[in-house]
Amino acid sequence: MKSSAFIAASAGIILILGLVHLLYTFHGPNLHPRDPNLTVTMMTVSPVITRETTIWRVWLGLNASLSLGLILFGALYGYLATLQSAVLFRSTFLLALGLTFLLSYAVVARLYFFLGRCVELRWRRFSTFLASSSTEHMRPEKSFQWSRAG
Repeated sequence: MKSSAFIAASAGIILILGLVHLLYTFHGPNLHPRDPNLTVTMMTVSPVITRETTIWRVWLGLNASLSLGLILFGALYGYLATLQSAVLFRSTFLLALGLTFLLSYAVVARLYFFLGRCVELRWRRFSTFLASSSTEHMRPEKSFQWSRAG
């Protein structure tokens, strides 16, 4: 089934991103600040909410939590799409939850992580792809037309 393969592939991408993010969280400098002095400061300063931890430990914990969420999503939706597709496609709740989860991550990434023009262009291409995929089964007289706001 074409829809199952698409969801399984999407879930696989999210799973891989989660695993890579988890690896980067605990190994290598990819998620470290560029300024070594900032890293030292993060390791010594506590957040306002408690003195029992440091900003660095919070940073690691939040990154690990993000990774685990992506891994769980990828594993769960990959499993459902490949081995329990009937359950997945009969459940409006599971489909809406998955879409909401992915869109939420995309919005957060756009607002806080990736502000470059390159990502914006890729997002537009992806949105256009989704629009064309969702309208390919519609009758021609009811097809959706994208218009660019001036």
